[in-house]
Amino acid sequence: SPRGFFEPGAQSPKGATEWSAFEGDGEQDVRRTMDDKRELEAMLEQLHIKEKAEAMQKKHTFWESQPVKQFSEEENSDAVEEGPVQVNQDAKDVRKEGYALPGGYEWCDCNISSAEGAQEVYTLLSENYVEDDDNMFRFNYSAQFLSWALQPPGFKSFWHVGVRVIKSKKLVAFISAIPAKIRVGKSSPKGKDGVPMVEINFLCVHKKLRTKRLAPVLIREITRRVNLFDIWQATYTAGVIIPTPVATCRYFHRSLNPKKLIEVGFSKLGKRMTLSRTIKLNKLPPNPSTPGLRRMTKSDAPQVLELLNTYLSQFDLACLFQGVDEVEHWFLPRDNVIYTYVVESESGKGKKKITDIMSFYSLPSTIIGNDHHKELNAAFSYYNIANTVTLKSLMEDALICARNENFDVFNALDIMQNGEFMKDLKFGIGDGHLQYYLYNWKVKKALSPQQVGLVLL
Repeated sequence: SPRGFFEPGAQSPKGATEWSAFEGDGEQDVRRTMDDKRELEAMLEQLHIKEKAEAMQKKHTFWESQPVKQFSEEENSDAVEEGPVQVNQDAKDVRKEGYALPGGYEWCDCNISSAEGAQEVYTLLSENYVEDDDNMFRFNYSAQFLSWALQPPGFKSFWHVGVRVIKSKKLVAFISAIPAKIRVGKSSPKGKDGVPMVEINFLCVHKKLRTKRLAPVLIREITRRVNLFDIWQATYTAGVIIPTPVATCRYFHRSLNPKKLIEVGFSKLGKRMTLSRTIKLNKLPPNPSTPGLRRMTKSDAPQVLELLNTYLSQFDLACLFQGVDEVEHWFLPRDNVIYTYVVESESGKGKKKITDIMSFYSLPSTIIGNDHHKELNAAFSYYNIANTVTLKSLMEDALICARNENFDVFNALDIMQNGEFMKDLKFGIGDGHLQYYLYNWKVKKALSPQQVGLVLL
């Protein structure tokens, strides 16, 4: 299936079970609830181990032909040489014409800058993109979100690749690349200073065309187009396991509107939990508590850039932000797209200093087949830096800000230092893993989630 080569999130947009013990419960109830939670986590981990074992036994015809680390190399990872798989490549040698498509179809560049072009890609994704395994939810990227995600400084429409029906001109497939500089290994001679790469995303094939094996052709074509600009590496994520993950992470979910989440089937009540107890358990203070917390403005960008790159230097897989314009693009608040808050304090002589950053982005899901609710409003944790307050305190403020913006759930991967706040802030474990991958680059051993400092949309 084309679904899953480059999926954006966990294998489904679905969530967690409301297991958490209520403060007023007796000691025995609390113990039982914690046992239930541990049992669930152990079961999910066993399922993942089984899934990985099955993936390693399967033949991956396409990926075994690509310059990626193979499953067979996992057994003797110390012998793996870190760095590019293919070296000394020259853009002059890259084929100039696009790869062959099935009859009746043609390549096109999608113009996300135009309202019509953005809407066209939005329509394809909203009707055909990632669904959960039970077909209850489908990611619903807005046209504004796509404009943000696909047009950072240095973007190229040539890397927004579509497939059209020649007769009707209908867009039936899409894949994208955006430029980025990525550190791979903070002590790796070849990767520590950053490698020019692209981030691959939004691979989507119309449901009616999934027997035509278009996904591998789309991947080859985007690779060709990127290689023409002398870029030879890429990073991407997927909910499925293919050769070979550089890191495996998991989503965790924090209910902001538990009643709605249970009504639509995103989460369910655990044993010995009632709806009223769940609502009380998940209640948050009315307003953020961090002094000096406010929305980011354009004048903050230089300080935010410095804070980001300093903080991200501790991780083995991380984005290196290249300038103020990049920070302005990715972090300046846009309603229904990206929400960024900074903590401002006095630094002497009346000067203001930005000390902390908290951010999340909006990725709703269409709710399929529910008469009462049409959309699930999900906030996804982005980059968070706590210097003057605890990370737990900063992220509680993130939950409050998201709740006040009418989000139903707050999602976070267990990457960076996110594990420090999840238990105390009542995040529940999600039901799917997210794999990080590198194209034309090998690492000796897979990274832990805590070594990952990269968020792909």
